[in-house]
Amino acid sequence: MPSYSELLPLLNYHSKSAVAYAVKKLIREGVISKDDQGRLIPNTTLEEVRVLGLVEAGFPSPAEEELADTMNLDEYLIGNREATFMLKVKGDSMIDAGINEGDMVLVERGLEPKSGDIVIAEVDGAFTMKYYRKKAGRVYLEAANKCYKPIYPKNELRITAIVKAVIRKY
Repeated sequence: MPSYSELLPLLNYHSKSAVAYAVKKLIREGVISKDDQGRLIPNTTLEEVRVLGLVEAGFPSPAEEELADTMNLDEYLIGNREATFMLKVKGDSMIDAGINEGDMVLVERGLEPKSGDIVIAEVDGAFTMKYYRKKAGRVYLEAANKCYKPIYPKNELRITAIVKAVIRKY
């Protein structure tokens, strides 16, 4: 989990006390807890879900409902629990990738980005979520919305996390 200082820009907060308040609320709700050293750790909140089979996304076919398997969503979505956290999406720069304002993204720190990954990046002191691109040895960030131009960092580019999943509640 990120530190309070790292959470400031990620949550768009301006004080550590605001982050502390948000963290206390998440602890009360059982989303996270603290270990023996006081570090924040996510709680297992996802249970096993039944996998009933396949569904056609093309031409309709007769429905068959049979228990094919079960899936633990924590194991499926989370690679490194301590490096994984969620962020709420603000803005429309990734709409053509199916990521909308208000969605939650599950991100993991400590991974090496590949060209085409969706990343959380710090560019010249500001955080953003974009496609990571590397072309002819030059790294840049690209939105999934034609209204936004690619970002070529002037001074600093730091990849803080890679998006692993998008969660949308209907």
